[in-house]
Amino acid sequence: MRDRLREQLTIPQNHLDKINDLIRDPKNGAINALLDIIERYGTPEEINQRAAEARRLPNLLARLTEIDSPYLADLRWLIDQRDRRAFISVADYRRNLLGKRATAMTFAEDRAVTLEISSYQFFPWLIDEAKQAIANGELMPGRYIRVRNMKEQVADNGDTLAVAAAMQIIGASYVETLDTKGTDGSNIHLGGPETITGYFGGIGQPNDYALKWLDEYLNYYTTYGIKQVLNINPGTVLLGYFLHKLGIEIEFKISVFMGNDNPYSALWTLIGAKLFAREDGTTSLVGFNWANSVNNETLQIASQIRKLLDLERAVRFEHHITETYKSIVIQPYDRTEELIELAATVPNIAAKHEGGIPAVDGQRDHPSDIFDYFRSKEEIEAQGLMDALKRNYLDKHDALNRTAKLLTEHGLAFIAALHLHHQSK
Repeated sequence: MRDRLREQLTIPQNHLDKINDLIRDPKNGAINALLDIIERYGTPEEINQRAAEARRLPNLLARLTEIDSPYLADLRWLIDQRDRRAFISVADYRRNLLGKRATAMTFAEDRAVTLEISSYQFFPWLIDEAKQAIANGELMPGRYIRVRNMKEQVADNGDTLAVAAAMQIIGASYVETLDTKGTDGSNIHLGGPETITGYFGGIGQPNDYALKWLDEYLNYYTTYGIKQVLNINPGTVLLGYFLHKLGIEIEFKISVFMGNDNPYSALWTLIGAKLFAREDGTTSLVGFNWANSVNNETLQIASQIRKLLDLERAVRFEHHITETYKSIVIQPYDRTEELIELAATVPNIAAKHEGGIPAVDGQRDHPSDIFDYFRSKEEIEAQGLMDALKRNYLDKHDALNRTAKLLTEHGLAFIAALHLHHQSK
């Protein structure tokens, strides 16, 4: 009976043909609008070439020099510290922590956990983080998530350029959050926190905002070489699949705000990635952030689905280990112990640190708060909160290093900033 039922679930070829006919139809207004925007930027090859040039480190540094950015000196310092091997190596980190046991242990490199921090709002924070890491023999993250307003950061002494350069210098991946999102006024019926429940009916890009998101992406891709962006809406997820299918080297991660919280939501998302993968099997979906409600069983089942679709190496599962202390979850929220169990069986996951260790974070005069992500720099400075927010960020760094310590003690591997910690002697 089960075999018959399984067979009934398969997709008939004529249904797939109908979908392809829809996409190929020259009268399809949705696809035509997508192609109209792409053509304004050029062919996929021309678009990728412009992005590659914009992304080149010498070009980023030259542009910072042109605007006399104060961040240039920090980047030169960072390059010097990297080249001097001032940051602790993974081997030394393990020896410092475990002593002689480190040489006898075998670490599960095939299931290395990416150390991820969020949100990295202002470029100078990374320099403070780096100085602390050097002084204390700590690890820098292998992945950074940014939620700062794009237009604001572009106008801030080259913050966008400096971050793009820093990520190449230290060997980390990073994600930007485009301004075309649910809090940008796209829904004229919603305002601030007083209308927060209105967002439950759909967050992101209503009406023509999906196309505005696409246009915004191509602008920052070709101007700054930004490759990875946050994705919060099913429509823009599909547009991300389409762009990649057409040859544009977009990468995106699905946000926690998409609400993927069970194996079937994962199945649906991953089926879409597979359907619109290129002939070589690659997809634009590189990060899959789960809702903070998921348990280990859900992630383990979804991992089986991911493997059966040949997406295990392509799509990273990003899991919140800590959250901002205020405005997002009931505290204390700390999934570190669960991660240790999960990392023993599930490969290609990221441990996302969105808050400090709750017992520490909650005692701060200004605990970390998700609403701080949406404050302008002008507002933060006017309220005298910049030092407090930097302290929140460094608390996340401390939580990330606690995770690395526990992973190491259990014989599990991690991915920190590649050019700082994973270099061979």
